[in-house]
Amino acid sequence: MRSSDKTMTLVEHLEELRKVLVISTLAVAATTLVIFFLYREPLFQLATAPLTELNLPLIYIAPTEALFTKLKISAIAGVIISLPVVMWQVWSFVMPALHYHERRIIYVMVPSSMALFITGVLFAYYTVFRFAARFLLVTAGQGLEAMITVSKYVSFLVSFLLPFGLVFELPLVVLLLTRLGLVTPKFLAKNRKYAILITFVIAAALTPGPDVVSQLLMAGPMIILYELSILISRVVKAKKKAAEAEAVDEG
Repeated sequence: MRSSDKTMTLVEHLEELRKVLVISTLAVAATTLVIFFLYREPLFQLATAPLTELNLPLIYIAPTEALFTKLKISAIAGVIISLPVVMWQVWSFVMPALHYHERRIIYVMVPSSMALFITGVLFAYYTVFRFAARFLLVTAGQGLEAMITVSKYVSFLVSFLLPFGLVFELPLVVLLLTRLGLVTPKFLAKNRKYAILITFVIAAALTPGPDVVSQLLMAGPMIILYELSILISRVVKAKKKAAEAEAVDEG
């Protein structure tokens, strides 16, 4: 055990964990309430912009449906905005148990994963989701009138965007696995056909509907990210070999 570490009893660990949970919950709740009372309408307009562009109105069929849907949007935004506070609390809880090199990895992984997740969500919202919404609604057929409830639309939007945020973590996962020596560029390239098959299976499972178009729109970026991950793995592998060779020369 390092000299800087402080031995803590189980009760003290539980007390620290309770503190982390309380502060994180308060941060999310406070952020959600601020957003709900001050910014719920701009957020709602942003969320429903793809339908507004198609001149398709939203309806609600229960007295509380519209209110709770806006609260749901505020809660999601509150979680995202308060993530730095939550991550800092989690980090402060686990940091004493980590070694220096493990802390360096966390310093890189946490902000990078958040940036990639947000990038995936924004990419899906401004490109793939708008195309999917236009295709699914405009090509529904003549003589049919769309009557979309606000809760169903927001649920569809969230279930469409969140998987993209997770999928965009793939390059970071491959980078970490390559640094740990668990995968190699050769392995990734050799199993490309199986990766493509798994990609379509995952896309079918994650997309919020049985339509093939949504599945293809998700599978396409996943395949591109897989190819990008192979390139990243090659770069990491090359740097790792160069560092090992330099260490041998110095030795």
